[in-house]
Amino acid sequence: MFFRRYKWPLFIVATIVFLATIAPLSARFAPSKATAFSIVDHKHPISPTISSSRPTPSSLGCSATPPTTALESDTEGRFDWRTIAKHNPVEQYRQLPRGTPALKSSVQHKFGATSTEAKNIIATRREAVRDVFKRCWGSYKDRAWTKDELAPISGGAKDTFGSWGATLVDSLDTLYIMDMKQEYADAVSAAVEIDFGPRTDGEINVFETIIRYLGGFLGAYDVSGCHDARLLNKALEVADMAYAAFDTPNRMPVSRWSPKKAVDGEEQLPAESMLIAEAASASVEFTRLSQLTGDMRYFDAISRVTDVLDQQQSLTKLPGMWPISVNMRKPDLTFDGFFGLGAMADSVFEYLPKMYQLLNGVGAVAVQYQKMYEYAMSTAIAHTLYRPMTHDKADILIAGANINGQQDYKGQHLVCFAGGMLALGGRLFDNNTHMDIGRKLSDGCAWTYKNAPNGIMPEVFSMPACPTMTACDYTSPPGSSPFSEVGDGRYVLRPEAIESIFYMYRITGESKYQDIAWDMFEAISKHTRTDFANAAIPDVMKTPPERYDSMESFWLAETLKYFYLIFSDPDVISLDDFVFNTEAHPFRIPGR
Repeated sequence: MFFRRYKWPLFIVATIVFLATIAPLSARFAPSKATAFSIVDHKHPISPTISSSRPTPSSLGCSATPPTTALESDTEGRFDWRTIAKHNPVEQYRQLPRGTPALKSSVQHKFGATSTEAKNIIATRREAVRDVFKRCWGSYKDRAWTKDELAPISGGAKDTFGSWGATLVDSLDTLYIMDMKQEYADAVSAAVEIDFGPRTDGEINVFETIIRYLGGFLGAYDVSGCHDARLLNKALEVADMAYAAFDTPNRMPVSRWSPKKAVDGEEQLPAESMLIAEAASASVEFTRLSQLTGDMRYFDAISRVTDVLDQQQSLTKLPGMWPISVNMRKPDLTFDGFFGLGAMADSVFEYLPKMYQLLNGVGAVAVQYQKMYEYAMSTAIAHTLYRPMTHDKADILIAGANINGQQDYKGQHLVCFAGGMLALGGRLFDNNTHMDIGRKLSDGCAWTYKNAPNGIMPEVFSMPACPTMTACDYTSPPGSSPFSEVGDGRYVLRPEAIESIFYMYRITGESKYQDIAWDMFEAISKHTRTDFANAAIPDVMKTPPERYDSMESFWLAETLKYFYLIFSDPDVISLDDFVFNTEAHPFRIPGR
């Protein structure tokens, strides 16, 4: 299975293979149970024993505080992941912080009245996005129902993410947001019948399972008002499976995990070389589930991973950032020399400010996430960002990478999320520098879209760099390619660019970002449309571009959702009320 929607860019794959070969790992080292981390909060311990008398989810509504008695799922006769043997039980669980919310009153811009003409234009654009979604959803329902993906050219179906209906679950909250009431009801009825039992001999990608399936059920539960207990029940069912992957001697997760081995009682260990994003990107999903259920097992699991990030953040080869490859068996986050905000690391950095927001800024834990975010961004800004040389002297930034101390000027579509992340962090923490850099990164992605031959940014590219981020005398000739090299020309229906454009609009209120979004949408819709839906492009530099038979679930879960929301009333999924997970599933901030 591929990492977070990804068929990896070839240069990154090659780099990983090289680094894995030369990395000074301590071979075959497995820590004893004595190396497990101690509990930091002994004031409110909860027994790890799950009592059969505990209540199951009911129509609780979106409470500002967790239930006082932890909920457990009703598996309705399906396999119960809580019944498998536990090799490394936890004696006490860490608790969600308690206290008065410390968030700013508003992250989102306070929008005023708009003219009738502007409202009509925006409404027309919103319906155009909805029409594309409806067409894709209709084809999925007719031709690939309950399968992971629709094959948009052949009209067939694919199972690529556990065979649990990735597109079905990933699309639930989008259906609700777009007010497709009957389609939403049908989808929920089908999704709650999914069996997450151990029916396969292969390994599952725990990260993908968490962001798509757990995220999908939680997002649908939250946006629909926390009334459909079936959705929370399914979230618990998925989470109990994913939680079993944390049953290791040091409580670090197994990223590629075998359900069958777990059921057979075979202990599985974290990998000695795994991707940082897969190791440390369950924080938002597990925290929201603990908030909703009162079950602290999930928050405890990710808190232990967070402490490892915190403890080793200053010890890496680029202090402040974590490399893309880490050893979670020791754990050791310091051996690799490849650093960046893009592929294989993105969500680790993305979740730092989002965890602060989801926790309402409460307590030492929220402060920990703020500190880690500010340290990571100061390093990333200094060592991975650059200003590209452009024919129009555009004041924009591109996020590259840093490899063994040398700055690398390859940009990625994946890293376009960073503009929105920095803008969000800038508002949360009153950091105008981050707000300004977030704007320039977002504008940089918009610029590469506009100046690419077909109006769509390629997957991986290089641009000549200015001497500094603030000054550049050189300009390329008008009409020449904006890219010095295109390492990967694909467009796989990715959301990251529109994601940051959405954030910039909601945070600044500037209508120009709606116009940028519309230009992006028109280009993508035109060049990816097929007889059934929309398909990925193998080379956006070729005119006219061809298409290939792939439509990952994030096209409906993320890309079209962000396009729809930027043309919706700002109160629809307000950034003051919701935190988006890395698959664009909106989680309600407690008390909002």
